[in-house]
Amino acid sequence: MSDFLKDIIKETGNEYASLVSDGVEAGDVDSFIDTGSYIFNALLSGSLYGGLPSNKITALAGESATGKTFFLMGIVKNFLDSNPNSGVIYFESESAITKQMVIDRGIDPERMVILPVTTVQEFRTQSLKVLDSYLMKADKRPMLMCLDSLGMLSTTKEVEDTSSGKETRDMTRAQVLKAAFRVLTLKLGKAKIPMVITNHTYDVVGSMFPTKEMGGGSGLKYAASSIVYLSKKKEKDGTEVIGNIIHCKNHKSRLTQENKMVDVRLTYNKGLDKYYGLLDLAIKYGMFKQVSTRIELPDGTKQYAKTINNDPEKYFTKDVMELLNEAASKEFKYG
Repeated sequence: MSDFLKDIIKETGNEYASLVSDGVEAGDVDSFIDTGSYIFNALLSGSLYGGLPSNKITALAGESATGKTFFLMGIVKNFLDSNPNSGVIYFESESAITKQMVIDRGIDPERMVILPVTTVQEFRTQSLKVLDSYLMKADKRPMLMCLDSLGMLSTTKEVEDTSSGKETRDMTRAQVLKAAFRVLTLKLGKAKIPMVITNHTYDVVGSMFPTKEMGGGSGLKYAASSIVYLSKKKEKDGTEVIGNIIHCKNHKSRLTQENKMVDVRLTYNKGLDKYYGLLDLAIKYGMFKQVSTRIELPDGTKQYAKTINNDPEKYFTKDVMELLNEAASKEFKYG
């Protein structure tokens, strides 16, 4: 039967087709990209040691000034640090990234390409050229693609209308976006390249309850493997603002439970805090116990939460991390 089915695959000429027993080339997730945060890894993949699906689209959505770009830069830094031979293709539509910003974040500027784009058509054409070029290379190295942000992309028609003084809105933008993602999703799957896209959210007018919705039509909603909504609060040391606590809600996921929420810490001097958020998970699953204002550890000693978060490697030992990974699987995975 398998030979018969393989003959059918050849007849179709479909480059993405395969027997399920051989693996679904554009669909199977066989590896993950560490985001630099254990708890965010768990939110996306169900494992502290997982992260971004290596061949899917992940969307980070939020209102203005919720830290989307800052958060994305933290993921980029960790990706490059974890993969010495890797590179990042960064499509940028907000003119917000500077060389100094990249260097200040500790990112190697020699391994990051900025591709400014203004229209959906430019993004579609250039991203597909990058993927086609990558697929033809014999020596494939780890690569991450980013788009910051989808919400700022115009269309060719909007640019032309603006140049000619027209004030009409391009009603086909959502259709163009959906067409772009239909092609991109398969190409990314075949190339085994992850893509992270930032996007804007807005308040839904007329909703009975306060509701956030992601802009840009339904194209990204269908194409993304995971959509995470971000919000933030400032973190202070005394009166000094030292960073942000990013609230992350799993709005959509094909790998983990939806509507789960975690907090991730981003500080200005260190970037993503790898261990932040594990304390809450440890308390929930009984590894640590909340005793009044302090935390009781497995050895019976008590410490303040701030002490644990400031020196996490001392308290999150190998044994504790193994238990936490089991807890993360129960907390975030389906079933």
